[in-house]
Amino acid sequence: MFIELIATVFAGIACAGIVMLVNIILGRRLPKWLMPVAAGLGMIGMTISNEYTWFGRTAERLPEGVEIAMTVEEQSWMRPWTKVAPYTKRFAAADTGTARRNPALPEQRLVDLYFFGRWSPVNKVPMLFDCAQTRSAILVDGAEFADDGSVANAAWQTMPPDDPILTLVCET
Repeated sequence: MFIELIATVFAGIACAGIVMLVNIILGRRLPKWLMPVAAGLGMIGMTISNEYTWFGRTAERLPEGVEIAMTVEEQSWMRPWTKVAPYTKRFAAADTGTARRNPALPEQRLVDLYFFGRWSPVNKVPMLFDCAQTRSAILVDGAEFADDGSVANAAWQTMPPDDPILTLVCET
């Protein structure tokens, strides 16, 4: 976040500098208000660019085996350009590379889910999926496994069969 702030400030300085150079070349004929307007437009442009490129930059840095399961796009009246082209504000990724299965319960998979947000820290949640019954349970402190490998005190939640996270986890 701090680096993006610095980049935004430098984009404003660069745009103001370009207008200043053009003004010198033209013999100082440009209006005086043009330089701060160029700086402001440069900073707004850099901010918009960072908003739209955040998802791509973050997704390409994911380790091998971590796959994006779901994205959430956002539109806002405070950002009118998002009405034309929404941007990805957050996404969920599943670590299918380290998914665990129990031979006694072949339809269940234990997967670490990662939730990424534009201005939030990454959250890691271990989650158990039952592919046969299309349900899931978040495994929090206190989850106990029985001798057969089943979870004794899981709070199962029914999921729609076409849920993108369930689909990704059950296909791998």
